[in-house]
Amino acid sequence: MTDTVLRVDSSAPLATSTSRALTDRIVEHLAPAHVVTRDLTASLPFVDADWVDARLVPAAERTPEQAARLQLSDELIAEIRASDTLVIGLPVYNFMLPVALKAWIDLVARPGETFRYTSTGPEGLLSGKRVIVAFASGGTAVGSPIDFATPYLRHVLGFIGIDDVTFVTKAEMDADPKRPFRPFAGPRRRPPEPLPGRS
Repeated sequence: MTDTVLRVDSSAPLATSTSRALTDRIVEHLAPAHVVTRDLTASLPFVDADWVDARLVPAAERTPEQAARLQLSDELIAEIRASDTLVIGLPVYNFMLPVALKAWIDLVARPGETFRYTSTGPEGLLSGKRVIVAFASGGTAVGSPIDFATPYLRHVLGFIGIDDVTFVTKAEMDADPKRPFRPFAGPRRRPPEPLPGRS
């Protein structure tokens, strides 16, 4: 049993979303002691000049306004740190991530917090976590030449230190419900085949 799961939903539809239905099933199968749900469609702010300026100021030197500007980012990062497993709903919109999921990534990928620069290059700071991605698309095949979503998400998660990433489709879950929950065998170059239907 997983102790704490962070569930991240990014699909605009609620009742008819394939990715939300799939994250439901994955979380139910994991049967964690605790589930934290973050619905990204609740209007995450975009990174702007004030946010970037605040991020560049050392924490001890930030004004109250700067600290407030980074508060949500701090909360989102804390949710990841406190989790053992992340279950991320990934509906593919126009061959890529939904804008809400990209906004979440921009808020959590912070130097000094989730990665750092070293003499040998960037180093992720969130190792030891697992991610299961519920992939949903009406016509984009996972790993196909027009799939820009899964390579990007795998890369950015690895950049912040999370290499244990599994992509799951509804068809795969129907065929083999236990497949996403097998021990991690290392990064996979090509994720599974596509999910037909609504994202």
